[in-house]
Amino acid sequence: MQRTRIMSLIGCTMLSIAVAASSSAAADADAVGPFLPRLIVSSTIPANGDLNPYGVAFVPRGFPEGGTIAPGDILVSNFNNSGNAQGTGTTIIKFTPNGTVTPSVPAGTTPGNATTFFTSGPIGLTTALGVLKGGFVLVGNLPTSGGSITSGASLQVIDRNGNLVGSPIVDSMFLDSPWDLTIDDDGDHAQVFVSNVVSGTVSRLDVTVNSGGVTIEHKTVIATGYGSAPNGAALIVGPTGLAYDEKSDVLYVASTDDNAIFSIRNAEHRKTPVVKGTAVFSDPHLHGPLALVFAPNGNLLTANGDALPTSSDPTHPSEIVEFTKNGEFVGEFNVDAGQGGAFGLATSRDFFFNFATVNDNTNSIDVFALPIHQDD
Repeated sequence: MQRTRIMSLIGCTMLSIAVAASSSAAADADAVGPFLPRLIVSSTIPANGDLNPYGVAFVPRGFPEGGTIAPGDILVSNFNNSGNAQGTGTTIIKFTPNGTVTPSVPAGTTPGNATTFFTSGPIGLTTALGVLKGGFVLVGNLPTSGGSITSGASLQVIDRNGNLVGSPIVDSMFLDSPWDLTIDDDGDHAQVFVSNVVSGTVSRLDVTVNSGGVTIEHKTVIATGYGSAPNGAALIVGPTGLAYDEKSDVLYVASTDDNAIFSIRNAEHRKTPVVKGTAVFSDPHLHGPLALVFAPNGNLLTANGDALPTSSDPTHPSEIVEFTKNGEFVGEFNVDAGQGGAFGLATSRDFFFNFATVNDNTNSIDVFALPIHQDD
């Protein structure tokens, strides 16, 4: 069947070439599509000099008006401070992909001028960054002191003007170390799936949302057993990226230390945890997967963090890997010539600029306008 499909595609291509060749050779050059891709690169360093961008999130369509962020804006959380100490960053920056960029500055020298949306009291803002349609931003933090993880991990709720709503949510069982999250958003209620990097677990928070804030109605651990270990380059490696497929009620988990992608079935309604779930993608193209998102075409994208000595590959550094939900490799590209640059990812079906990825090595964000080709 695969061979038939390939031959069919070749046949269609040859027919297209023949039709094009029979067309007027004097066609106006202006009728030809553009050659250059639409890509914007901008610094993520705010005025306080925070470094190491981690989480990335689009502000979704339907987000309430009247705040300092709007639909189509992109938020980025910073994990490190201006001295590049891990787990000490306090800012979320806002980028509006309208062609205006923030110039890069050498790390540790001149402060940057990326627009600051939020400044946190708790330190070490992680990849656990998401935006609720109801008008709130969620971000996790994992603080450190002297290079070691300390107590004080939490999940913060922020309004559309960049103000903290209530006290940070602290829970040693369900939110011991929020490292990444994804949201199944239904407006006035949502399921927030959170990976905990220290305990190697995934939790589901069932929340209600109104103009006053976010209320957690139920908390459930839905998966355990993911590898977790200290790491010199990345501080710690464990379960990170999460991507939820609402149609099949399957949550996909990028487990960095296990160097694999797992699936959890019945994620929205599960009452008892599974051990890791089912391995769906474990491939030589994986080099410590971190963030995980669905592409608009239905495939999955993960960012290789290169932190695992047993799987890192200097000839394929800082790669974004695309694969199907059935675990078939599709493609890859790198965001930096050095290792350790790829981390946070975000995609959107709603906006012209629909794909964003950060580069930890250069403290910048790449924002693409990519064509959407939905699978058959």
